Amino acid sequence: MRKKVTKAIFPVAGLGTRFLPATKSVPKEIMTLVDRPLVQYAIDEARAAGIKEFIFVTSRGKGALEDYFDHSPVLEQELRKKGKDALLQTLQDTNMDSGAIAYIRQHQALGLGHAVWCARRLIADEPFAVILPDDVIAAEKPCLQQMVEAYEETGGNMVAAMEVPKEKASSYGVLDVKEDKGEIVSINGMVEKPPEGEAPSNLAVIGRYILTPSVMKNLHTMKSGAGGEIQLTDAIAAELKGNGDVYGYRFKGHRFDCGSKAGFLQATVAFALARDDLRDDLSAYLDQTVEQAT
Repeated sequence: MRKKVTKAIFPVAGLGTRFLPATKSVPKEIMTLVDRPLVQYAIDEARAAGIKEFIFVTSRGKGALEDYFDHSPVLEQELRKKGKDALLQTLQDTNMDSGAIAYIRQHQALGLGHAVWCARRLIADEPFAVILPDDVIAAEKPCLQQMVEAYEETGGNMVAAMEVPKEKASSYGVLDVKEDKGEIVSINGMVEKPPEGEAPSNLAVIGRYILTPSVMKNLHTMKSGAGGEIQLTDAIAAELKGNGDVYGYRFKGHRFDCGSKAGFLQATVAFALARDDLRDDLSAYLDQTVEQAT
C-alpha cells in the first residue's frame, strides 16, 4: 500500500534581499499579502492536502516566523472578553499544535537542494512534499491537494508545472517531456535554468513537489550545479537514471511569484479583488487610477 504524504518541508532560509529594507527586520515569509503572511497561505494549502507535520528550514534572524505560529494567550483573552469571536477564530487558525511543527537551521546558503537535505532526519523513509511560500497559487482546489490526489494514482515523484513564455524558460527548471497526457506529463529529464534558446520545452517547474525518500539520498551525493548551488531539480532528475518515476503535474490555478515585487503587488490586487469586503472599494480605486493615467 502506498504511503500517504503527511510531511512537508518549507525552505524559508533566504535573506529576502529583493525586499530590502523591509526584510532587514521582518522575514519575507511573514510579509502580509492582504491580511495574511505569505507563509500562512502555504500552511493552509498544506493542511488542505492532509499534511500533519510541518518542517521549516530556517536561518539566523527568523525568530519572528517561529513566534507567528505560537499561541498568544493575552491577545486571545482580550478578543474573547470583547466578544470578537470571528477575529478570535482567525487568530486561533494560525496556531500550530505542539509537536506538529519543527525548525531546522540551514547554516550555509547552498541552494534549495541543500535546504531540503537539511530535513533528511525528520523525513526518514517517507514520501514528503516541498512547498516554496514565494509561490502563492490561487486555485479553487489547493494546488498541493490536486497533486496529492494525482500522486495516489501515479506514485513516484511529482513536480508542479506550468507553461511559461519560451523567452522566460531560462529562469526556471524545465521539463524534457516524454509523453504529455494533459494533467500528467511523463518526462525524460529536467534541466535547471537552461541557456536561452536551449530549453527542451516551455513547461516549467514551480514551487510544489511530492518526492520519494530516495531523492534525499541523491541530495546527499550531489555536487553544486547551476549557480554554484545544490539543485533540487538535479536530485529529482537523477531518479530517472535509476528507473524512478518522475511526473510533471499541470495544476489548475494561477501562480503568483511573490519572491518579486511585481508578483507580490499583482497577488495583493488579485487576492483583494477576490474578497467581498474589499472588492468594491478597490475596484473603484483602480478604475479611477487607470482613468487618470490615461
